[in-house]
Formats: sequence, structure tokens, C-alpha cells
Amino acid sequence: MPFADLVINATVLTVDDAQPTAESVAVSGGRIVAVGDRAEVAAWIGPDTHTEDLGDACVMPGLVEAHGHPLMEAIVLSDRMVDIRPVTLPNADDVVAAVNGEVAKRGAEGAYLNGWDALLQQGLPDPTLAWLDGIAPEYSLVIIHNSGHKAYFNSAAAARVGLTSDTPDPKGAKYGRNADGSLDGSAEEIQAVFPLLQGAIQPADYPAMLHAELARLNRAGLTTCSEMAFDPAFRPVIEQMRDDLTVRLRVYEMSTAAMTTDQVPDNGDDMVRQAGIKIWVDGSPWIGNIDLSFPYLDTAATRSVGIPKGSCGCANYTREQLTEIVGAYFPKGWQMACHVQGDAGADTILDVYEDALREHPRDDHRLRLEHVGAIRDDQLQRAHDLGVTCSLFVDQIHYWGDIVVDGLFGPERGNRWMPCGSAVATGMRISLHNDPPVTPEEPLRNISVAVTRTAPSGRVIGPEQRITVEQAIRAQTIDAAWQLHSDDVIGSLEVGKYADMVVLSADPRTVPPEQIADLEVRATYLAGRQVYGR
Repeated sequence: MPFADLVINATVLTVDDAQPTAESVAVSGGRIVAVGDRAEVAAWIGPDTHTEDLGDACVMPGLVEAHGHPLMEAIVLSDRMVDIRPVTLPNADDVVAAVNGEVAKRGAEGAYLNGWDALLQQGLPDPTLAWLDGIAPEYSLVIIHNSGHKAYFNSAAAARVGLTSDTPDPKGAKYGRNADGSLDGSAEEIQAVFPLLQGAIQPADYPAMLHAELARLNRAGLTTCSEMAFDPAFRPVIEQMRDDLTVRLRVYEMSTAAMTTDQVPDNGDDMVRQAGIKIWVDGSPWIGNIDLSFPYLDTAATRSVGIPKGSCGCANYTREQLTEIVGAYFPKGWQMACHVQGDAGADTILDVYEDALREHPRDDHRLRLEHVGAIRDDQLQRAHDLGVTCSLFVDQIHYWGDIVVDGLFGPERGNRWMPCGSAVATGMRISLHNDPPVTPEEPLRNISVAVTRTAPSGRVIGPEQRITVEQAIRAQTIDAAWQLHSDDVIGSLEVGKYADMVVLSADPRTVPPEQIADLEVRATYLAGRQVYGR
């Protein structure tokens, strides 16, 4: 038999039920050719085989981000925009100073910042149009909310992109307006937020931004990432950079008013493929526009972000509109991925999915629901019975867990926010995600949080919703790959699959769950090629 290109000896966490743990893995031509004990795999070692003996380190499948935004994160974490997220600037005074500093620095270029979050950066001013114009009276100023679902802009920024009081609201989005119809300097939802960045980024600068983003993903142990707000305008640059990609991309094209795409299902290859179509049923819990059957609390927290007393939020689309959108894509074979946080929104999209499946039956459709913070147990069971799968933003508990319970929804509903335990209890295959740049790309923390459900204060939020370490690992590897229709080639260390691997400082199954987040990523491999680490 031919010899392997690479053999790694370590604790091998395979995520293969037939052989959960091994001692060695062999790679040839980018694929795994052997997994087993050292004696078995040693037969693959030849004179030119590179062998790594990693001692007590742990090798496991490359981690999978089932709900990411790498193409946008490449921009917002570049030096063209200022990172003011709470993870970077927790203090409100520092945020305001950063805004003023960027305006002074950029001048006519325009100032663009990302990460405003009044719930976590307590004491921020109300970002009214008057406040923004006062800071930047001449040149563009755009501040994107940390959720990505809202932006604040000054008059110069509106003029730069041709936005006026006569501009109609995009389908599924809106511009904030005063009583007289004039713009109030706010925009909600992606279709209204994205246009504010026009002209801010020079196309020639983007490849370097994406290279930096890919390096960030590899440092976190990721080898596959979805892009959940894909704009076809990015296709040329991805093709241009194809040979340099160090992360597999699965893109979900944003549904537009035209409700069409120039791609067909089963396009692309194992490196880059359009997996489906993305819809935003509702918005963000942090700005008050998720579709709920119950009201937000009336607290200092909700008042600080302008949520009216008694508000149950809202949806971006009517059921009829969602039926029209799903009906335009699903019958053509597309997987649909629908962002929905509120339980009322979940009812609506499940109704739409059920009707679509009745009219256009399809085996193994893997229809998706994204985030599902407030989803109920009966809705999870209904979703599973329909073959619908959920991707949960469990890292919200690490950052907003206390706010969810004390400031937004109260203990009864807040304690079951992101109900991973209820989801897996139905038999559903779930994924965990970070929705970067909303939270940093930290898949190991996702595993830790799903197991511990520890909020910033240290208390446990909904202990009954905890899952096991093994379930959480699956949700960040094989089950996430399954959601992306890629589990046949990635997600576990099995013979025939790509040698996408991450080397950790210890086996996450053997350390205290709260320590999993702090495990060191020592190396990352894509198809057997080391893309991160010494």
C-alpha cells in the first residue's frame, strides 16, 4: 500500500460513534486513510511520511461554524472600521471617545464603527440624528449596533448613499422616521443597514481583509464556516482567492425582493458551495424587534434601548410574505435558513415550512431555524417532527445571560433562553454558533457554555437546559457539518473524509467543563495541510 503523507500520534477524538477515541491518524492526499491505535497506523509510515508525536494533546475534527458572517466580519474587524463591541470596549465613555476619535482621524473618508450595545455598555448616550450630526457635521458617520440588526447614521452619511425621506423602506427592513416622515438617523435590518457602508471599503483592500479573517478562524480551530448573509457581489473575490482559502465556505444567499438567484442547488465543490437561502423572520432581542407572544419587561434595561412598555416586538414579514419567499426558493431544491428569535415568529415560520413540505415533499431537506432564543418546547418538538433543525446562539448566555433574565424577560422565560437541552431531547441534531462578529469566534466557549450555562454573574441560567460535553462537541463538529449538507466529507475523523483537524492542549471530555473555553488551539489542519500553529 502507499505510504501516508502525515501521521499524527495523540489522543484522537474522532466524533465517530463506531470508534470514539483512537491513538493515531494517517493522512494521504488530503484525506484520512487510517484511524486507530499506533501499531495499526504505523504501517502507513514510510521514508517520506511526516510524523507528529503530540504527547497529551488532543486531535479532533476541525470545528464548524454553522452560522457565521466571515465576509462581513472581514470588513468590520479590519482597520477601516473601529471595533467598539463590548468585548473590546466595555465602558460607555471609551465608546464615545472612540467615536469622536475616529471622526477626527478620518475626516472626509467618513467614520465607520461596529459594536454599539447599550445593554452591555451601560450609560451610552441616545444616538439620535442630532447627536450624530453634532459629532460629525460635515462627513459620514455610521455606527452599527452589536447585533448587526440596527445602525445609526448622520445626515452626511445619508447624503453620501443617496438616502432621503422619499427613499422607500426595503422589503423586510425599515428606516427610522420622525412624525413628519423625515429620517431620524436609524436603520433596522440588513437590507437597510448594508447600504450605509457603500463606498466605505475599496474593493482592492478586501482580499487582505479576508486573509486576516481566515487567519482568525483558523486560530479558533475552525476549518468550515458558513456565510449567512451572502451577497453575490462577493463571488468574484472568492473565486480570485480560491487557492488561498484556508476555511471551507458554505454560503447562504440573502433573499431579495426579486426572490431569485443565479445559482442552482449542488453548485460549487467541497471548498466553496452555496448551501441555501437566508431569511430574517424577525430581528434582535437587544433592540426589541423579535416577534414574541409575550411582552418585554418594563425595566431600566428595556427603557435604555427604547423598547416601549408592553411591547411584544415585531416581525419583519407577514406570514403571506414568508410563504411567498419560501415558495420562490424551496420548490427549486434550496435549503432555507430562517433567522427567528421570538416564539411567535417561530410559530409563523413553522406554519410556512409545514405548508411548503406538504405541497413540495422532499426527503432530507434539513430546513433550518437560526438562533431560536425564545422557542418553546412544543415548537422544538414540532420542528423535529417536520425534519427541521435548529442552530442555537448559546454564547448569548455568556454575554447577555443576566440581562435576559433580569432586564428583558424575567426568570420564567429568561432561564430557558437558547434551550439546547429541550432541543436535543426531541432527538434533533443541533449546531452551536457565534454569529460573528456579534460575539467573537469562540467555538470552544460555545461547548463550555452549552454544558454549564453560566452567565456573566456566575449563576447558572436554566440548568435543565444544559447538555453533555459529547452532545456539545457534536453540535460544533459532525452535527454542524450535517446542517450544512457536508457531513459526508467533514465533521468527524473517519477514513475517506478530509483531514480537517484541530489540535487542542487537552481532551475536552476530560477537563472540567468550565475550562473547555480556555483550551489552547495548538494547530489547525485543512485537508492535511497545517494552516495555523507552529
